[in-house]
Parts: sequence; structure tokens; C-alpha cells
Amino acid sequence: MYRDPEAASPGAPSRDVLLVSAIITVSLSVTVVLCGLCHWCQRKLGKRYKNSLETVGTPDSGRGRSEKKAIKLPAGGKAVNTAPVPGQTPHDESDRRTEPRSSVSDLVNSLTSEMLMLSPGSEEDEAHEGCSRENLGRIQFSVGYNFQESTLTVKIMKAQELPAKDFSGTSDPFVKIYLLPDKKHKLETKVKRKNLNPHWNETFLFEGFPYEKVVQRILYLQVLDYDRFSRNDPIGEVSIPLNKVDLTQMQTFWKDLKPCSDGSGSRGELLLSLCYNPSANSIIVNIIKARNLRAMDIGGTSDPYVKVWLMYKDKRVEKKKTVTMKRNLNPIFNESFAFDIPTEKLRETTIIITVMDKDRLSRNDVIGKIYLSWKSGPGEVKHWKDMIARPRQPVAQWHQLKA
Repeated sequence: MYRDPEAASPGAPSRDVLLVSAIITVSLSVTVVLCGLCHWCQRKLGKRYKNSLETVGTPDSGRGRSEKKAIKLPAGGKAVNTAPVPGQTPHDESDRRTEPRSSVSDLVNSLTSEMLMLSPGSEEDEAHEGCSRENLGRIQFSVGYNFQESTLTVKIMKAQELPAKDFSGTSDPFVKIYLLPDKKHKLETKVKRKNLNPHWNETFLFEGFPYEKVVQRILYLQVLDYDRFSRNDPIGEVSIPLNKVDLTQMQTFWKDLKPCSDGSGSRGELLLSLCYNPSANSIIVNIIKARNLRAMDIGGTSDPYVKVWLMYKDKRVEKKKTVTMKRNLNPIFNESFAFDIPTEKLRETTIIITVMDKDRLSRNDVIGKIYLSWKSGPGEVKHWKDMIARPRQPVAQWHQLKA
């Protein structure tokens, strides 16, 4: 019997069925492999994204810690900028893993750093403040109480950086010691000639003084410049309540001198200009105006005028003066005076400006003085140097009148 060879036997699968099965199997395998790859990629990408968020956005990240410590306050209390310098490689490993900061972030951090550096209490502000406040020097002293002998001991040791009160560029300082409110009884140190950093090392005893009364007193020290021919010039003062001091043993203090409260700080101000002409070897002094002058007359006013002395090596060379303004505490003068000064003599030259109160029946009173030279106070020296630095230009400046 003949059988068709292409006819399938009842128990064997056909060729088409096998082909479809193979395709389905391959498809499923490819699908499983692709799913596995997608899952692996998703896990990797998710982990990297999470790490990026932790590095950039978390406050406890490495960069966050370094920014919080950008400004440190050491024991001195001055702000020191310890922020990393732009362009340098950070030393923190976490910073190395982070993406570079944007330009906006850099600008914000830069402005924040600058504002912190210029905040109140920074070095720059303190320096500026220091320039605007006149330095009167400081004094060292010690104080203690002997309970067995009922004696208060005050030792005046030394002073430093005192201002020059004489036209020669120096001072002759001494110290007066009071126990306020008693001003009748005072003790004085010796005068130290031509010395801006004097050493006294003198001890003073207030004997027979019960402790109960001592703690009610204020120790008051006044530093003055001795003047043989006129009134002594106050330099500065220090006061310390004795109830705030442990008097059981000698306590030593360094105190900055403050302007004297005897009225020497309220004599008024004078506006004047200086003009230096090196080719003509001359200085023109223009007395412009004054304000808030001290009233020297009984009627509560003054009759001010201004004397201008040219000094060379402590010797008077030439004097000029303005007209008198009757009954005026804010006079306007606008008077100019020319002085011949060779360039080689400039360093030894001093111009003394004295505001006087004219008195018809008695001696004229001194309201206040200004010493202009290389060796005067900070404000006067600044005016003198500005005059030299800007030749042929009037340089105007207000000056506080001093005793």
C-alpha cells in the first residue's frame, strides 16, 4: 500500500507548530533579558540620583559644613574670613563628588562673605572707628587697701602714647590724684619733661581712711601737661569706683585716657584751610569760621578773634590775627594770611592757631588752640600731610579747639 511521505503521522507535530513554538520561546527569552537590564539600570540610576541629592541638598553634607565654618570668631573677637579661595581644590572628599556650583550660587556666596566681613565689629570698621576717635594715650596704675593701717595705697606707674601738647611736638606730663567727690585734697606726681611715654613709679598713701568710706569714693586720675607761663593743659582722665575693685590686694590696671570733663572738650570748633605753594615757598592759612565757641563773658557770649603764630624750632617767627567778632559764638572770618616757609624748613615748622575772647577791661581769654605740624595730634597731622600732598590747592578741615 502506498503512503504519502508528506502526510503527517497522527502522533508527530507538524513543521508549522514547531516553528511557532520556537519563535515564542525566543521572544519570551528576549523579553526576560530586556526586563532584567531595565531593572538593573533603574537601580543604578536611582542610587546615583539619591547620592546626588544627599550631596547637594542635605544640610549635613560636606559643602554645607564648610560654608557654616567660613567665618570663625577667635578669642580676640575679630571676624576672620576662613572661606576657601575660589579656584583652589577643596580638601573635602564629599566636595569632589558634587557637581560644580552654578554662577548664581557663587555670586550669592561671594556677597554673603563680603557682608559678613564688613559687619559691625569687623577689623575694617574698628580701624575706621579708631581713626575717627583721637587717641589720648593710656595710663598704668595700681590700687589696694591696708585694713590694719586703714590706708588706701595708689601707685602711679607709667603712661604711653600721650599726645603732644607743646608746639615743640612733645609734652611735660604729670598726674593729679583725687578721691571724688572730695576735690580739695589732691596728690600729684612729678613732672616728666618732654616725654610722651613717662615712667613715674610713685606711691601715694591716703592714711586714716576707714574702709566703709573708701568704697564710697571714686579714684580719679587726671593727666596734665605742665606749662610754666600759662595754665596747665589737660591731656586726659580716668575714673574708677572703688566699690567695684577688690582692695584686699594691690590690683593693677591699664586704662585708656578719656577727654577731661572740666570743659576742655567743649571749647568749639574752627574751620580753616591750608594751601602750600612749593615754588613760592609759602603757606596760606585761611581762617574760615568757627562754631559752638565757649561763652567767656558774663552775658553768655564771647568776642572772638584768631591769632596765627608761625613757629620755627620752638621760636616765634611771625604773628597775624583776624578782626574781632562782637558777641558771636559762631563767627565767620574768611581771612587769609600768607607765611614764607622754605621747603627745607617745613619739618621744623609749627603753625599755632589760637581763638581768643577780646576783653576791653582785662586780659584777653584763650578759648582754644590748634597746633598744626608734622608732630601734632592725628587730626592736625592729617591736615598737614594733605596740604603737602596737594600743592597749590586749599585743603579745608574742621578742628576741635583744645586747652
